Amino acid sequence: MEQQQKQNTNKFGNWVKTSITARMLMVGTLVMILLLPLSYISSLINERSFRQQDVVNEINGKWGNNVLVYGPILKLPYKTYTETTIYNKETKTYATETETKIKYAYIFPENLDTQITADSKTLKRGNFESAVYTSSMNFTGNYIKPQLASKDIKDEDIIWDKASIIIKTSNLKGIKNEMFINLNNSKYTFETNFNNTQNTYLNELESSFIKKEDAPIDVSKSFNFSMTFNGSKLIQIIPIGKTTTMSMASNWPDPSFIGSFLPDDETKEITKDGFKANWKVLHINRAFSQQHLNAIPNLSQFAFGTKFVVMVDEFQKSERSAKYGFLVIGLTFLIFFLIQTMSKINIHPFQYLMIGLALVMFYTLLVSISEHSNFLKAYLVAGISVVLLITLYSKSILKNIKFPLFIGVSLTALYTFIYVIIQLENYALLVGSIGLFLILAIVMFVSRKIDWHNG
Repeated sequence: MEQQQKQNTNKFGNWVKTSITARMLMVGTLVMILLLPLSYISSLINERSFRQQDVVNEINGKWGNNVLVYGPILKLPYKTYTETTIYNKETKTYATETETKIKYAYIFPENLDTQITADSKTLKRGNFESAVYTSSMNFTGNYIKPQLASKDIKDEDIIWDKASIIIKTSNLKGIKNEMFINLNNSKYTFETNFNNTQNTYLNELESSFIKKEDAPIDVSKSFNFSMTFNGSKLIQIIPIGKTTTMSMASNWPDPSFIGSFLPDDETKEITKDGFKANWKVLHINRAFSQQHLNAIPNLSQFAFGTKFVVMVDEFQKSERSAKYGFLVIGLTFLIFFLIQTMSKINIHPFQYLMIGLALVMFYTLLVSISEHSNFLKAYLVAGISVVLLITLYSKSILKNIKFPLFIGVSLTALYTFIYVIIQLENYALLVGSIGLFLILAIVMFVSRKIDWHNG
């Protein structure tokens, strides 16, 4: 009975050693096992990425956050009347009392033109970086007489000498100049309005009361003002002019045009030295009117402008690289499997496991080194270390120099291929698909000589 068990054990051991099917099952199982440490590495990259975002937010908070400008808006007070009928029990008569209340109309400009220049750069802390800029924004435009009769507001009820100008912005802290507006050749300064309860995302600046002769009572009144910001990430405005135009120029080479409206293709220029773009938005292009009662509406969804993109950062590159971990492990094991099958050299499962763990270590080296250097240097150090380690280790397994050299060259080509894909933006999927197709073709060509029926 014991002899029979030994014979069965020997048969199973021989089957594992000689059967192609058994080796395939073993390699497949090891690949699946190694997916577990790969998932932990992906979690580590995400954790470090969140840390990077915290640092970027801290940098931006100190320099200046994103810039959104909503204005200038003419705040126009007007009188409303409420009549109340009161019955007097003693005289048995009715008396009518009229209560006067002040409400506000908010008038948008007829034309609004914005000229923006942004001097951009990156700020770094360790290996973390953020896109920041100093922007100069010049606004010009005009108001025409408000047509409030359609809203049952009479001209004589408008309190022109209590009118003011409101500007809203997302980055009050980043303003670097004294704020004032020139209206009909008169100068009015701004103060922060702490009573603002609308649009809490935006801070509100309100001017002093404008002179009656500067208000658009009968004729159009022009205005201009400037704002200088320290900001980060993006610049946007809300197109409140009946006709809104904006031009923007910057030395930032990687803009992303965002929001509800895109710049004119004919005027857009993007080079390695920066970009220029022009927008034009008509009132017919947006879904809001030029006059609003009681409150300034939240129109942030209509904002447009430019995002200053930091092209694929270090952690994004590491994350994209880790996504190819399954491919690297699978193809490396496939190479060893083909060598083992074609040369009849035995490779123990433990040796496969050691090779797989070395491949996984590539990603921990990449992430840790890239935090203290740029991605290319980290990739080179991690790649060369792992390729040399596996090449030297495979020499002790395969007992010759030919196969280890082939493995070293193959791994070098594979890591180079993945690095190229990571750097590409628009063509990553295309190049990756072509590369995988060529790899599949090579494997099919090499494996055609294997006798698959002998396993």
